[in-house]
Amino acid sequence: MIEFRHVDFSIDGNAILRDVSFSVARGRTTVILGPSGSGKSTILRLLLGLYHPDAGSIFVDGVDVTHINASRWREIRSRMGMVFQQGALFDSMTVGENVGYALLEANGDDEVEVAPAVRHYLELVGLDPYLIDRMPDQLSGGMQRRVAIARALAARDPMILLYDEPTTGLDPQSAERITDLIVQLRDQQGKTAIMVTHDIPDAFKVADAMTILEQGRVVFEGSPDALISVSTPFINQFLAPFRTAMGAASRRFEAATRRGAPPRTDPQRGGTP
Repeated sequence: MIEFRHVDFSIDGNAILRDVSFSVARGRTTVILGPSGSGKSTILRLLLGLYHPDAGSIFVDGVDVTHINASRWREIRSRMGMVFQQGALFDSMTVGENVGYALLEANGDDEVEVAPAVRHYLELVGLDPYLIDRMPDQLSGGMQRRVAIARALAARDPMILLYDEPTTGLDPQSAERITDLIVQLRDQQGKTAIMVTHDIPDAFKVADAMTILEQGRVVFEGSPDALISVSTPFINQFLAPFRTAMGAASRRFEAATRRGAPPRTDPQRGGTP
């Protein structure tokens, strides 16, 4: 459904992506991992047409979007919903206005017509419709992120969702709700997704496939299970904190079990719930 083929991209002569190739199957979630500055978010901007590659091709549903006009781009972009880092809600608009922004434009600012759809999308992301008149700053960070996902869904109910660091800055419980929602939208709605993140536990939870970047190059593409067995200097260094946390959590779990105490660690995140 989505494919990058030998994509190069630079800004002011500085190479950001080098010969990047990977694919995303329909109805599956690919997670893009890598250190800060490795080009992860640039991939989303290229896919949305905000940047144009220096070389290579990008395909969406078999269409090479590097060679289409503006009108065709708008049609392709309408199939995608973007969840920006930190949610990026309009702080001067209510929750309902944020979620219904695209719907209001399409329906001539008819709020009565749009309101049922807004309530539907809020419920779909696990939020009570009574929040419709709240302002974003009246919500927790996790709730704001879910409103952002509802807004992305409400914009033409896209089949492709793009998540840019969707759990950054959230507490573990809120992050868990967001990753649960991403999995739910894949499994129950059949959404295809690309998630950019630096959070390795989140990546392992939601990913069907992983693409890892190092200095703008793909150094791994494959399943989470395949990644576990890879041993290269960069992969070992990149996964070291995750492996250490998982090992510590497992040791505490085993010690608590031997003592007969109810284990309180969450092996997924390496800490207490």
